[in-house]
Amino acid sequence: MKSCKALVFMAAACWLLPQSVRAVTPEAPRPINFTNRIVPVFTKLGCNSGGCHGKASGQNGFKLSLLGFEPEVDFAALVKEGRGRRLVPAAPERSLLLLKATGQMPHGGGKRLEADSEEYALLRRWIASGMPFGLPTDPTVVSITVEPSQKVLSRQSSQQLMVSAHYSDGHIEDVTRMTQYDSNDTDIATVSGTALVNTLNVSGEAAVMARYQGCVATFRASVPLGMKIPEYSFPHQTLVDDATHKHWQQLGLVPATLCTDEQFIRRAALEITGTLPAPAEVAAFIDDRSPGKRDRLVDRLVDAPEHSYFFANKWADVLRLKRRGLPDRTYGTFAFHDWIQKSLDEDRPFDEVVRDILTASGTEEGDPAVVWYKELQNPENFVDDVAQVFLGLRLACAQCHHHPYEKWGQDDYWGLAAFFGRLGRKNIPIPGTAGANNQPGQMMALFSQPNNTVINKRTSRPAETKPLDAPVVVIPADADPRQKLADWLTDPSNPYFAKAIVNRYWAHFFGRGIVDPPDDMRVTNPPSNPELLDQLAKDFVAHHYSLKHLVRTICKSRTYQLSSTPNEFNKQDKQSFARYYPRRLAAEVLFDAVCQVTASPANFGGLPHDRHAPQRAIMLPDESYSSYFLDVFGRPQRSSACSCERGSDANLAQALHLLNSEEIQAKLSFGGGRAETLAKDKRPDGDKVEELFLWAFARKPTADQKQAALAHLAKQPANKKAGYENIIWALLNTKEFLFVE
Repeated sequence: MKSCKALVFMAAACWLLPQSVRAVTPEAPRPINFTNRIVPVFTKLGCNSGGCHGKASGQNGFKLSLLGFEPEVDFAALVKEGRGRRLVPAAPERSLLLLKATGQMPHGGGKRLEADSEEYALLRRWIASGMPFGLPTDPTVVSITVEPSQKVLSRQSSQQLMVSAHYSDGHIEDVTRMTQYDSNDTDIATVSGTALVNTLNVSGEAAVMARYQGCVATFRASVPLGMKIPEYSFPHQTLVDDATHKHWQQLGLVPATLCTDEQFIRRAALEITGTLPAPAEVAAFIDDRSPGKRDRLVDRLVDAPEHSYFFANKWADVLRLKRRGLPDRTYGTFAFHDWIQKSLDEDRPFDEVVRDILTASGTEEGDPAVVWYKELQNPENFVDDVAQVFLGLRLACAQCHHHPYEKWGQDDYWGLAAFFGRLGRKNIPIPGTAGANNQPGQMMALFSQPNNTVINKRTSRPAETKPLDAPVVVIPADADPRQKLADWLTDPSNPYFAKAIVNRYWAHFFGRGIVDPPDDMRVTNPPSNPELLDQLAKDFVAHHYSLKHLVRTICKSRTYQLSSTPNEFNKQDKQSFARYYPRRLAAEVLFDAVCQVTASPANFGGLPHDRHAPQRAIMLPDESYSSYFLDVFGRPQRSSACSCERGSDANLAQALHLLNSEEIQAKLSFGGGRAETLAKDKRPDGDKVEELFLWAFARKPTADQKQAALAHLAKQPANKKAGYENIIWALLNTKEFLFVE
């Protein structure tokens, strides 16, 4: 029979759940299945976690499979290793497993369970029964469900969850006690080991993950602010506004006011083109009183050449565009970067661009996308990068074991890897070039090798070619499987591709994704606004995967144009986009902004003369150009496809570099630069100070700021150049310059 504790727990669950729950058939004691009953105990207690016996080398001579994904291995370790000393069927209480777990013997992991607990009783009964593993015909867990699956909760309230395991023979068990839980936002809601969810004082959306036997499910909590909100007007300018406004209404949030024209032109210019607007552009925009001027600004910026260079740089990051010492510029990173930039400038449908990358073949000279394959040397690399860049999924864990926070297992991983099993490559010398060790430079050629396979590490047999959540694909012996992968990935019905791309772009413009991190879209990390993500993805597909249309849809929305100044109702919002979230400029954008304000050149040696002048950091084709500035401000080295590689945290080295580095001082004092030009300019100093503020902040100085600048210039009439250098130096070191808001 079920224990009294279990029945009491179920009664409590019935009282808190929206519908009643009752035990239909109380069970008599039955033989224990090791996989179904014992392994979950180790997982719940953390014994098979990566920090304990589940790590690759085990702990103190005892190793379990990570999170119990290989029960056969765990059974052998417990029953057969250590000369059988870990378990004593004749006297279960004397088993090392129980003595150490209850703290009766020294244990590095400390006390893990009580002698009067249900877990102890279950382990003891299993040992006393002769440690059965179970029968091949025993049912297995096929899925779990959480009840309720979602609910609107008030702040500082509680909700009890119940988790049910669904078995292959159709029966259902309450496994709430043996399930692991985790909240994706502990500022909004926390969860206990007994599945009790507690909301805190912050409104928003939180997801609670439930994991049992390799299966995951989520409970979604919507926590409104719970305050009476004033009436407000919020014009809906694009489909973005429909979804965000509906979400704010549900959460009781009031959006910020509209940002100023000065804020908008600077924000839009920096985030669409990576370029500060010139003072003349700012003045013309502010003076324009006609309706629709913000839409026209967005259109102009999207069609500017800087837009395609800026986003080519962003795609080059995640596509890992690296020079690797190749000197020739006709091939390699230059050609691939130019191909990406041209594709973006022409607004080629992005599904076609991705297809060309996935199915690249021939030489770098004939097909620049071949360069992508240089950094990826085996099928595992391809799975990791394709999933993360184009599907928004992190599948690396599933290479060796079932993903701990997802439904993907090893068969899913190796099914994707099989699409790259027939890929062959060879290096071709490039005459007239010198690479490493004075050997000729080389370019790579790709081709398909008939009948090659990839071995599934779980089964040690050839992996079946299978997309995610899709049937096995039969590939003719002489065909290139990558074509079928591209067919599946770019199909309008693909549930991952369009969402991954629009979420990545949303994260660029808002500082965080609708799913965040933007390349970690999983069941247990749901979107903060599912309707917004769905509508953006559908619109992206409907407009033939146009990235320029996507940028326009986002930037023309009222949501994007909100002020960063919080109000009483959205001051704690960090995921619903009820206000703009200020953030620091990216390394390349900041470097170019410093060059613009100081009117000094970038001096990146080695760039071809046919590239746009002045030379810009956002236009660099790869990471090989040495720059302490870019490195210290977080430029990624492109060693992985993760967007997290780009640094965004402030540090002391950055502050010191802006304050007193030789590089910044050289830019300030550059002959013919901004300071010298203004010093020679015959206009009134007040006009020139206003121009500097327009360059740096896209606004004129306040009366106090203007007076302070003029007073400083008046102190050194004989050396106006030094005076302007000091003012520019002060502007470069302000938070307003370093951040977009």
